[in-house]
Amino acid sequence: MALVEVAIDDYRVGLVTLSSPETRNALSPQMKAELIEALERLDGEPEVRCIVIAGSDKIFAAGADIRTLAAQSLDAPPDPQRAAFWTRLGAIETPLLAAVSGYALGGGCELAMACDLIVADEKARFGLPEVTLGMIPGGGGTQRLTRAIGKHRAMEYVLTGRHFNAQMAAGWGLVTKSIQKGAWLVEAVEMARTIAERAPIATRLAKRAVLAADEAGLAVGLDVERDLFDQVMATEDRVEGTTAFLEKREPDFKGR
Repeated sequence: MALVEVAIDDYRVGLVTLSSPETRNALSPQMKAELIEALERLDGEPEVRCIVIAGSDKIFAAGADIRTLAAQSLDAPPDPQRAAFWTRLGAIETPLLAAVSGYALGGGCELAMACDLIVADEKARFGLPEVTLGMIPGGGGTQRLTRAIGKHRAMEYVLTGRHFNAQMAAGWGLVTKSIQKGAWLVEAVEMARTIAERAPIATRLAKRAVLAADEAGLAVGLDVERDLFDQVMATEDRVEGTTAFLEKREPDFKGR
């Protein structure tokens, strides 16, 4: 039985839905394998210009498969596939939007934070509770949370394992938009469709530029931005976009 459902709408948005209610969408090895395969497939599809990752109304993802972690022996070597999943996720060029309702804990919280935008239902709950299990986050949680909300606030939630809600996350800048109960997926897809209307080469390069700002120093980030700007200036979409503006019409971007 598939743990991930994939659909593409008429507006060039890919929707990837985690669908394993019996495990609370735990990021088991099978779930991660299906998820990254789906994302990479959509990333290579020219007609897909933005991807939404969603769970159910009650849960986005509850984190890792605790049974698998508990069964690991003390002398077991590190699992290269665990790190490979996050590396491959970080290599997705298409803009990624997490649509979160209910719980996004542990690996689920890390999955949401690894996306480029987060739209969350007002009842969403985020957290990195690994310390309550004698562990620490291993999918980038300590790094991304600290960059998003600051050292001292991140320390509080990483060291206590407490949850925080969507309104708090939005106020800190972690969540892009907090939505009233029930409208989270509609709002997420609408935002994705807006992104999908833009020039696809430009949005991919813009994503890389923003990531460079988040991950590198200012001097390096400026160099990356200048290089990406030069690349986008050499696209047909740039000509179409500027011409359409001057002609007062909607642009027809081809991704070239």
